Amino acid sequence: MSNFKHWRLEREADDSGVAWAILDTADSSTNTLGADVMAELGLILDECAKHPPKGLIFTSAKEAGFIAGANIEEFVASDTPEKALALVKRGWDLYNRLAAVSYPTLALVRGHCMGGGTELALACRYRIAVDEPGTRFALPEVMLGIVPGWGGMLRLPQIVGPAAAFDMMLTGKNIDAKRAKKMGLADECLPPRVMENAARMLVLSGKPMRQSQLLLMQRLMNGPLKGFVASGAKKQVAKRARREHYPAPYAIIDQWQNHGGNTLAVPAGAPISLDALVTHPTTRNLIRVFFLQDRLKGFGKLSGQTGKDFAPRHVHVVGAGVMGGDIAAWCALRGMTVTLQDQSVERIAPAVGRAAKFFEKKLRDRKLARFALDRLIADPRGDGVRQADVIIEAIFENLEAKQALFADIEARAKPEALLASNTSSLKLADIAAKFKDPSRLVGIHFFNPVAMMPLVEVVAGAGTAPEAAQKAAAFVRKIDKLPLPVKDAPGFLVNAVLAPYMNEAMKCVDEGIAPETIDAAMLAFGMPMGPIELADTVGLDVAVAAGRQLVGDANPPQKLVELVEGKKLGKKSGQGFYTWIDGKAQKSKVGAGDTANQALAQRLITPLLDATQRLVKDGVVADAELADAGVIFGTGFAPYTGGPMNYLQTHRA
Repeated sequence: MSNFKHWRLEREADDSGVAWAILDTADSSTNTLGADVMAELGLILDECAKHPPKGLIFTSAKEAGFIAGANIEEFVASDTPEKALALVKRGWDLYNRLAAVSYPTLALVRGHCMGGGTELALACRYRIAVDEPGTRFALPEVMLGIVPGWGGMLRLPQIVGPAAAFDMMLTGKNIDAKRAKKMGLADECLPPRVMENAARMLVLSGKPMRQSQLLLMQRLMNGPLKGFVASGAKKQVAKRARREHYPAPYAIIDQWQNHGGNTLAVPAGAPISLDALVTHPTTRNLIRVFFLQDRLKGFGKLSGQTGKDFAPRHVHVVGAGVMGGDIAAWCALRGMTVTLQDQSVERIAPAVGRAAKFFEKKLRDRKLARFALDRLIADPRGDGVRQADVIIEAIFENLEAKQALFADIEARAKPEALLASNTSSLKLADIAAKFKDPSRLVGIHFFNPVAMMPLVEVVAGAGTAPEAAQKAAAFVRKIDKLPLPVKDAPGFLVNAVLAPYMNEAMKCVDEGIAPETIDAAMLAFGMPMGPIELADTVGLDVAVAAGRQLVGDANPPQKLVELVEGKKLGKKSGQGFYTWIDGKAQKSKVGAGDTANQALAQRLITPLLDATQRLVKDGVVADAELADAGVIFGTGFAPYTGGPMNYLQTHRA
């Protein structure tokens, strides 16, 4: 056995000839590929060159997963094109060396395998994915404004074909173990109990490499048809991201097509070159967003006795409407036992039906979908209140009704249970006014659609105990959402910035500007959905109420009032500003498409920017960074800007 600081090279005592390269990054809970780790990997290859094993298996000693990727701090420190090129060259050369060794290699992947970790696995001859929920492969570099520079752009298309490779590289999406096996990224998908023996058998099997098993069409797409594939990929990217805002996905396509997936081969100064990407404002801002996300995750960490004692397993949700039902479904998906309460089984049934379809779509495994559905229990009498660790109220926005409900809940719930309201418009302090112990109540405010929106606002009222707010944030992380601490103010952060933005958009309609023109301008700015379509999606009756409360406009938009009076409430009624068919807004071609109306976009975005500034000044969020994080992850505000406060700093300086 050879020992390094971050790696162990262990040769099996029998005559199998198998060696294990075990990564255990020092002073870290996760494995990252910093300079020291990569240098030691080179030393391992040196030793194996002197005494070649019959097979070399890469694995992790960390419970957290395989490899989280490159050391992001080192990349941030590579603040010049020369430093960035040196960092990329180190990984590119080392992984090419690994791919060329004479003995077979295998990556045994259990848990997360991100970025440079996936590229290391791709440089091995074989890959085994351990069949557990935490096993995920990804090349998420595009989400930081950069490209997979250590061989991912070269090897992934060769192994799984260009279409599947682009689906991963251009979106940064995660691939689970079963999907990895199905698409050919993994040679095997196996349970933990057999993973080590299976790794030994496969690495010694002499089985052909995955590249040689590609179908003829995939080989053609990697060769003579490259131009056709690249053209189609660019058209798909253009539907989601403009080149001037997000150059990285276009660079990935161009570098694969014209430079063999080698970013080092791109001439310096070219728009798709590494030096152009690392100096682009989008890259700086996306890295900023990455660290903001980490800061939000940090709010979910509990320490001391509270951290030891709080391990929520049972969630009770009151209110089986769209929001409550979807909160219950999400909690069940994330492994919680969930009891869902409403006035009758008939009221709960639609939520359970939606959940069943959601589980099937999300899990793509009938057995796992059934297990998830078994965790979601209809509970019309509310018996689950007595056993629940977390109780979430998600009924209609009526103060008296919520107060009456919580009077019953407080009397029956465990003393240590977390009591939370999903209210979006009422003050938490008012709901807590009838509590015997108002310090127990906290706000846990989800956004619609629950499955899509990563942010959850954790609201501390005037009387909320700090420990309750901390436990709420920990619960939010437990169900894989991002907690944002906010104070108890009208609309908190997200709705308070959205309301004036949407109000301004609807006033533009009153002035005769087509809804399609308005939405197109904001899509071109970088928003995921236009404000008029968003209003229709949320519900125009909700938009009216929010406008009155959060905008304070004595004269609400005329067209909005007319539509609501005519019972045309948007998507849920089939008619609003748009006609809705099969859940899709039917838009005319007037001003639609890729219309970049910058003046209109600036007019629409100004109320949102002003509201964000005011909320930071008023202390609704702790600082400008958290405001940026909340508005990006809570509204989808264009990430390339770095958030509204960052946008203000760079555009109004």
